[in-house]
Amino acid sequence: MKAGGWSVELSEEDLALIQVLQTWPRLGWADASKVLGVHATTLAARWEKLRSSGAAWVTAHLAGDPHQMLLAFVAVDCDMNQRDAVTAQLIAIPEIVTVEEAASTRDLMLTVITRNLGDFSEKVVSRLKAIDGLTKYQTALCTRLHSSGDAWRLNVLDKAQLAMLRTLGNPAPAGAGPAGAQLPASHQDLLPYLARDGRATAAEIARGLGRQPATVQRQLNRVLGSGTLLFRCEVAQGLTSYPVTCQWFANVPAGRHEEAAAAIRTISNVRLSASTTGPTNFVIIMWLQTLADVMTAELTLQQKVPGIDVVESVVMLTTVKRVGWVLNPDTTASGAVVHTGGLELAG
Repeated sequence: MKAGGWSVELSEEDLALIQVLQTWPRLGWADASKVLGVHATTLAARWEKLRSSGAAWVTAHLAGDPHQMLLAFVAVDCDMNQRDAVTAQLIAIPEIVTVEEAASTRDLMLTVITRNLGDFSEKVVSRLKAIDGLTKYQTALCTRLHSSGDAWRLNVLDKAQLAMLRTLGNPAPAGAGPAGAQLPASHQDLLPYLARDGRATAAEIARGLGRQPATVQRQLNRVLGSGTLLFRCEVAQGLTSYPVTCQWFANVPAGRHEEAAAAIRTISNVRLSASTTGPTNFVIIMWLQTLADVMTAELTLQQKVPGIDVVESVVMLTTVKRVGWVLNPDTTASGAVVHTGGLELAG
């Protein structure tokens, strides 16, 4: 599968491997070989090619669960003559995990994750106010995250492969500890390494931190079991059959959000759905094949969610940063990751 003009092309075998890792991002190659019927060393080499070309990558990011942290969607207006400079400064803010240029009355759309409201005000809002050329911002806070990009699939595996994938499961690692528990600072040191490579091993992280591998393995097990992070296998959007991103702002009747979320989860194109504060109370993001599918998607939403009022649709012109990763114009990963330690090269 090839996007117009891009130098990278994904084969059906590549797409199948990516979907396996979308389901279990840290799955071992021996288990992946059971699903795909390809030798583990071949899969490892194929993945390295995908990763090094920026066509696909595995990352970890803060989950954004409003029970544990703050997730916000921020619309930004800026002086068009300073748009590039404003965008560059927004990319450099670690808490702004995604930056997209919009074809609407909103110039830029931001997704923000912080520990709490205080951090949002101190680490994000204060910096937005200081950016020359940024003229206005509007915030919608997430009150319930119903689904996110880690649940999106390419849908290329056959029934037998999916059945095998389900048998592998995802058992909690030994010493995982209670889900939702606050991680000690020593454990949080692992997060930048997992942001750069969501498949990083304890031995690799130990070398970077100068710690004993056994110690890091215990810490990694606790991080993996904490629920603090979401792991996802990302793919360059331009190399898929879904090059168009659209975000809807809608109103759903009070008391029907869970019902609406369940119905929306049956739509395979959905990348995110969330209940929010603000002028509207529901956000939906989809990846679509064409602009014509925007209207089709809206009709589907109307059919599946009775009473939904779709107030606004926003098509994204380009994504310049996605869950911490800076992207090239062709949507491949540039190799730069912005995390709480700043801008670093991905491994």
